[in-house]
Amino acid sequence: MKFRTTVRPDDPQRIRDIVTSTGFFYDHEIEVAVELCEENLAQGEEKSGYFFVFADDDDGRTLGYACYGEIACTRQRYDLYWMGVHADARGKGIGKQLMKETDKAIAARGGEIVYIETSSREKYLPTREFYIATGCVKEAELKDFYDNGDNKVIYTRRVR
Repeated sequence: MKFRTTVRPDDPQRIRDIVTSTGFFYDHEIEVAVELCEENLAQGEEKSGYFFVFADDDDGRTLGYACYGEIACTRQRYDLYWMGVHADARGKGIGKQLMKETDKAIAARGGEIVYIETSSREKYLPTREFYIATGCVKEAELKDFYDNGDNKVIYTRRVR
């Protein structure tokens, strides 16, 4: 497994493939994931504010990725906007490795705490369990945030 932080021109499609493969996201959410990568390519990471970590296998296939950025008007606080592993590569520890690499990247930028949000829907139970298993702490749950009966669950993780 190789990790990289440089975004390549074919990464928007790779992200689309990864996010679509999970079966978790609506079409409009998939478009947002792709748009963040396209903004990075068009504007550069500093101007766009979107930073990436990609997990590539030895053959160059991208198996997973994370997208993060600094939270405006905070001091050393970051959001983890997206994290995903291709459905056919799940269960192999790639997500845990990707989380560690993302933590390192955030810490290297001076970040101290990363905020992660996800849905309370039953479908997202494995996601929430993953965050807890990787040392995240559940901080809050906002009722009916995404839709009636679909709460926003917020986790934090100290990266240094």
